[in-house]
Amino acid sequence: MNYRDSSEQANWREQVRRFVESNAPEEYRIRHRPAVDSYGGGDETFQAWRSRVAKQGWLAPHWPKEYGGLGLSVMEQFIMKEEFALQRTPHPGARGVEMVGPTVILHGSDAQKAELLPGILNGEHIYSQGFSEPGAGSDLAALQLRATRDGDEYVLNGQKIWTSNATSCNWMFLLARTDPEAPKHRGISYFVTPVDVPGLEVRPMTDMAGGHELCETFFDNVRIPASYRIGEENRGWYVAMTTLDFERSGIAGAVGVQLAILDLVSMARAANVVSRQRTRLADLFVASEVARQMSYHVASLQDRGQVPNYESSMVKLFSSELHRRADTDALNVLGLRGYLLRGSAGYEVDEGRVARAYSGSIPTTIAGGTSEIQRGIIAGRGLGLPRG
Repeated sequence: MNYRDSSEQANWREQVRRFVESNAPEEYRIRHRPAVDSYGGGDETFQAWRSRVAKQGWLAPHWPKEYGGLGLSVMEQFIMKEEFALQRTPHPGARGVEMVGPTVILHGSDAQKAELLPGILNGEHIYSQGFSEPGAGSDLAALQLRATRDGDEYVLNGQKIWTSNATSCNWMFLLARTDPEAPKHRGISYFVTPVDVPGLEVRPMTDMAGGHELCETFFDNVRIPASYRIGEENRGWYVAMTTLDFERSGIAGAVGVQLAILDLVSMARAANVVSRQRTRLADLFVASEVARQMSYHVASLQDRGQVPNYESSMVKLFSSELHRRADTDALNVLGLRGYLLRGSAGYEVDEGRVARAYSGSIPTTIAGGTSEIQRGIIAGRGLGLPRG
């Protein structure tokens, strides 16, 4: 691939950089803040930032122009996400822009596009993802949330888990079983629904880092219009695979890990760490650059009209494992003080962010497809190995 921007791409990169530098909230650019997309909707700073980006017309720049986007090329979208990440600033498109909108554009009816896309584009509709269930995580097709047709509505009963940001989102996209007798991949349908419907209960859960973004959601005779089913009945698995195809280069995550490593280098200098830790830090930085190069490769494949498959799994596997390794090595480099949370009489490092990052990094090798799943995809689709 060509690593150099064309003149048009260089101008676009500079335009994005100037906008972020001039408009992004200062608190987004503090040290040790992950440079990844935020999917939340309740934080006032995030809401204000989303409004600024929406007014700029950059909330969904990769959407076709006829649906309110800018019709950016894959590489222009990649450049935009990279520049936001380099400024430690989340691109506030979130799941609605990155996943639901493109899915509705490809699989939705004209009426669904007219109803659902404007709310996503102006930032009013913030989506959570209702996929995983207590018995359906890596084996997502084993889901049991039941959707039964009743006239012009579906009645939903069951449970979802790990529903990120469900307390701060006002819409959800989800998978439900509409034919319990069909093979498990063929009896699933894809829906969207407002969260404030009768019978839908959201229960926050506390994660290892003390956060409350993960939730359980319960459906007790929840009625949603049949018009909120996207695509054909019982073909939702294939619609969902379209959803999961979008935004797979992982550049924001790769940049985020690299910035966190550079933060660690600065903290190590200030703490006068012993020389044997220098090699550990150098190895981490080299690995972070590998992660960025892998993201560039995926973006270049998409830019040439190809569909990355195992290449995306390679990026996800390498970046998430590196994220975990970097946060673990930060504790080794900084010593016992790195384990202390904020409020430890001033002995904590960087207001306890190192300790919180360590706890928060544990799910990175699970969320979005476990490392074991990614290795299976790479082995089968990348290396052509038979199933074990």
